[in-house]
Amino acid sequence: MSAKSKITCQLFSLLIAYLLLFQSSYAQGKFGKADNWLKDNVEDLGGRAVLMVYKDGHIIYSKAENDISRRQKRVATWFADRQGKNSEEYLQDLSPVSRLRIASCSKWLSAALVMTFVDEGKLSLEDSVGKYLQVMTKNGKGGIKIWQCLSHLTGITSGTLMESLQMMKEVISMDEAIEKISEQPMEGEPGKTFHYSNVGLQIAGAVIEKISGRSFEELFAERIAKPCNMKNTDFGHGKVALPAGGAFSTPDDYMNFLVMILNNGRFNGKQILSASSVIKMQRNYANGATVVSSPAEAGGWGYGLGEWVMDNAVVRSLAVTSPGLFGSFPWVDNQKHYAAFLFCFNLKNKGRNKKYLELKSIVDEAILK
Repeated sequence: MSAKSKITCQLFSLLIAYLLLFQSSYAQGKFGKADNWLKDNVEDLGGRAVLMVYKDGHIIYSKAENDISRRQKRVATWFADRQGKNSEEYLQDLSPVSRLRIASCSKWLSAALVMTFVDEGKLSLEDSVGKYLQVMTKNGKGGIKIWQCLSHLTGITSGTLMESLQMMKEVISMDEAIEKISEQPMEGEPGKTFHYSNVGLQIAGAVIEKISGRSFEELFAERIAKPCNMKNTDFGHGKVALPAGGAFSTPDDYMNFLVMILNNGRFNGKQILSASSVIKMQRNYANGATVVSSPAEAGGWGYGLGEWVMDNAVVRSLAVTSPGLFGSFPWVDNQKHYAAFLFCFNLKNKGRNKKYLELKSIVDEAILK
């Protein structure tokens, strides 16, 4: 290559770098209202928060806000002590690589994992759980369908969240967990009774363990985490995986998962989940069901497979989400074709749904500029 050609190539590379930098700076500048929202709400978000937005192949916005108060430090220390953890984990500034428990954001991950078995023809959403779990049939619950497990429509009484978590703490195997669940009374007809809980996802997790002969943790690592480059995401490596709320992740990792969902199951050139499975996950299965229990932060949203649908679309929702108990709020907007993730850790849930919708409206506005 001649000296002139080398100079031309170098100038072209510099131009591309400048344009990318300009594009990034311009995109960040559109999010002034998002910056202000984070500052105004950081206290209600637990004193620390990260917001990331992805569109058109790039992270177009990434902002961390850290301003933890003394009271929040005390709460974090108390929570860490109860969990047997080092409080430093809950006091460090958050960033895109910070790793924390994501609670019900886990449901989206777990439902996607189950759908990989549907894609392979090893499982059908219409399969009855008794086909794989004899103890469910023994206790009169074998007719519950897989789709009902993924959409909180099993009809099984689950008790409060704390009661459910306490039960899971006491079991030492997935078989024992399912046996306890199978012994719970019914509170309504499967498919027609909505109760947001851990029960259905736990049953679905047990089913794929039976089909594969492998642990839920191994299956998740192989089928979702590794192909989506989620190097710091897992389900805690406990005695029994908790598919409905046991995952730990980072903003960077979880965003990769959202990108996969946004792109109809494709990530980095590889089809992780079929487009048809992604679409099936994003319709409202709870439409017309009797609601026994639903978290206030969900407002009037419907429910798909492992995720809330933010409208009542029959075929596919325009926007989907799976917020967690500790405030993290991931979402995918199919209409505007972008994904976003608010990552935080707090126990204050009053007014969350309003804040979620407010934030999404701000991001929508920035996207459309």
